Amino acid sequence: MNKKQIIGISIFVVLVLAIIGLKVFTGSGDGNNTRGLTTVYVATGGGKEDFLADEDVQKILRKKYKLNVVFDNWSNGKTVLWPLIREQIGEGNASIAEKIANGDTSYNIHSSDVTPYDALFTSDQRFYDYYKLPPNKELGEADRYSVKGGSLTLNTPIVIYSWKRVVEVLINEGIVTEKEGVYYISDMNKLMNYILEGKSWADVGLPELYGKINIASTDPVTSSPGATYYGLLLAILSEGQVLDENVQNNLPKLNQFYIKSGYMNNTPADLFDLYLKTGMGGKQMIVDYEKSIIDFANKNKEGFEQVKDEIRILYPSPTSWNSHCFAYFNENGQKLFEAFDDKEIQQIAWERYGFRTGITGGSYDVSNIGIGVPQTITSTVSSLKMDTYNKLIDYLKNGGSN
Repeated sequence: MNKKQIIGISIFVVLVLAIIGLKVFTGSGDGNNTRGLTTVYVATGGGKEDFLADEDVQKILRKKYKLNVVFDNWSNGKTVLWPLIREQIGEGNASIAEKIANGDTSYNIHSSDVTPYDALFTSDQRFYDYYKLPPNKELGEADRYSVKGGSLTLNTPIVIYSWKRVVEVLINEGIVTEKEGVYYISDMNKLMNYILEGKSWADVGLPELYGKINIASTDPVTSSPGATYYGLLLAILSEGQVLDENVQNNLPKLNQFYIKSGYMNNTPADLFDLYLKTGMGGKQMIVDYEKSIIDFANKNKEGFEQVKDEIRILYPSPTSWNSHCFAYFNENGQKLFEAFDDKEIQQIAWERYGFRTGITGGSYDVSNIGIGVPQTITSTVSSLKMDTYNKLIDYLKNGGSN
């Protein structure tokens, strides 16, 4: 090998090493370098996975706030029953995770060598409120972290999806009203009574539709969205005064409504998919969240263009928020909580995934969605407390008996 070849190879090696060093130093390359970042572990309820995994959201958290965030999937109910440690779901310390998987129940949030969480991001306000209470040991609930702070972070209201022809009939029946291109269910009690009385679509002027008037929802006994919807119905029946006496008086009517509803899906995504695929003949009305149509419009622009002129979004008046609530346990969790106030992150949450922020749902421009969505949501009822939800669900589960 001559001198020129040796020099050429040396220069090449130096350049390769320089490029590798630059990538390591800047954290570029595969995007997984966490040098100089604070890792934050968050136990996370469902319904927002795509948003949290969004590349732009992750990039903002890393570059602007120097946070490497690990969002672990937890069901809401398990966050109060199980010790909130990563090993409980098979992450973190592998040897401890294996012991727990084999039935070892001795580990808790105070145990050494476990991986604790910095924050909890529920998908239901009742679990956020409940987590802040002392654990009920009689129910087998695990010890909890002390919540230092937090609040509602991502919101989406309950809506009912329907179709143009159906809504025209509901307007004639005095059940739905239209204001500035947005459709509101102004008489939910009347609609519920139609269902309880067994009225058919033919009875209200839609003979081309087979069967009884119904609103499809996920099962409130097994599904959080279904439970939120039935909580809203209970609040409406109680005229916003969800007291023990009102609850007891209205549970029998709600149970009859539950029975009349027939078969229920357990997954809201499946129900929304059925609504779109089967059209007015298959699903005349379904309960879901507002964010579903915005998410669909972004992921399937061609499909949305095909159905947007026929779809109608009905806003119960009042409606209820499905609130994804963030609770932090330490300084690292607080840093992430404050990062969610970032205007870029909030804009992504709305424009791509349909999540609103703020008390009335943020100040977004809704005009470019191409379908009737209100600028703000002002007519709402508060989320029910955990004990009221439990009473409601137990009543439905037991067929109308306490």
